Amino acid sequence: MLTDRWTLQVATDDPAVVAGLDTFDTSFITYGTTAAAVWDAAKADPACVMAQAKAAALEMFLQTGTSITKARPWLRQAEPHLGKATERERLWHAQVSAWVDGDAETAIAICRDIAQRWPQDLAAVKMTQFHMFHVGDLAGMLDIAEAALPVHRHIAEMHGMLAFGLEEMNRLGEAEAAGRRAVEMKRAEPWAHHAIAHVMETQGRCAEGFDFMAGLADTWADRNSFMLSHNWWHMALFAIDSDRPEVALKLYDDHVWGVWKEYSQDQVNAVALLARLEFAGLDVGNRWQDVADYIAARGPEHVEPFLDAHYLLGLTCAGREAAAATLLASLRDHVAHQDDRRLMGRIWHTVGLPLAEGVAAYGKGDWRTAFNRLKPALDGLQQIGGSHAQRDLFWQLWLRAGAHAGEIATVRPHLEQRMADRPGVAKHRRELAQLAQI
Repeated sequence: MLTDRWTLQVATDDPAVVAGLDTFDTSFITYGTTAAAVWDAAKADPACVMAQAKAAALEMFLQTGTSITKARPWLRQAEPHLGKATERERLWHAQVSAWVDGDAETAIAICRDIAQRWPQDLAAVKMTQFHMFHVGDLAGMLDIAEAALPVHRHIAEMHGMLAFGLEEMNRLGEAEAAGRRAVEMKRAEPWAHHAIAHVMETQGRCAEGFDFMAGLADTWADRNSFMLSHNWWHMALFAIDSDRPEVALKLYDDHVWGVWKEYSQDQVNAVALLARLEFAGLDVGNRWQDVADYIAARGPEHVEPFLDAHYLLGLTCAGREAAAATLLASLRDHVAHQDDRRLMGRIWHTVGLPLAEGVAAYGKGDWRTAFNRLKPALDGLQQIGGSHAQRDLFWQLWLRAGAHAGEIATVRPHLEQRMADRPGVAKHRRELAQLAQI
């Protein structure tokens, strides 16, 4: 056996395979562009269980309708060799298998076990946070980061993980301190930049947040498309909050849309930003059409409720009624076959479907249906994943639908609370002024 970058054993005698695994882990933790090295590693040693498990995980990270189909052969390839693998490798195989099977609870439990028993394995800590994030276990995200911190105090990315967990738990001062500690250790730590941006967005520090991110943007150029486009997306949100939508539109054109148009997360960033630009009264021209072309090419996939809701909004805002109807009909069938005894099944039933139906109604201008269907989804919105800032899109849809549906008395207190929470945000004053004109 050889040892990986965490000084933990891997059942292979090929140093190139270990190098591929180390490259994957590094790319995963730093949002790099070299994770595909694990596929070469897995091909080089079909008996290496860890390589097969992480090759399958990379397929799942791509979030396509074929991800599960492509992940299963890697996992099957490893099965005859599980007996010769280390216990940690077997558990990695088991957690990815649970993920592929749609069993989020088991995947999280196994991942947490790996991270607790082998805290040196920072990739396992990151993977645990990843799984928890996608079902809204925000307390768990913070717990696992705090547990791993004593082992990884010297690693900037550990402090970035801690910062994001703290931010999502609304411990904003601590989150900013952890994020700034990460940046002091390593200026090019984009996840820490991202966590600090969330803090500043929540606190309404628009101008400061824009300048902070602009001062670090040069370090994002070699990061993967999600991290690159998403941090620019946060800059665009600061511009919109400052009532400078034209600046946000330029950021959209120059940095947010166009890095990897086929990727789910890039499409999510584009849809969410275009919607906010329209909320601000900006004419986005034919930009919806370009995004919708790539969403329509996906066909119905149902990887996650968070993704489907964005896809439906993109299609309906582009006037692709037939494609949106097909996606929604397929989603209803998908949810009908989900086992609500499982966590993901319950999330699809109680949040995913009403959210999708509400979004589709909003895109068609059916304000009453949008208002009524979105409300029950909002109560459990955390469970679909996405950050506070990302999920706020659906609150904004509900508020706007309510205003158009004549529910002024219902939505006004929410808008007033937003202005009270972030008094320096110009956007909120505009939103209240618009309400008076409806």
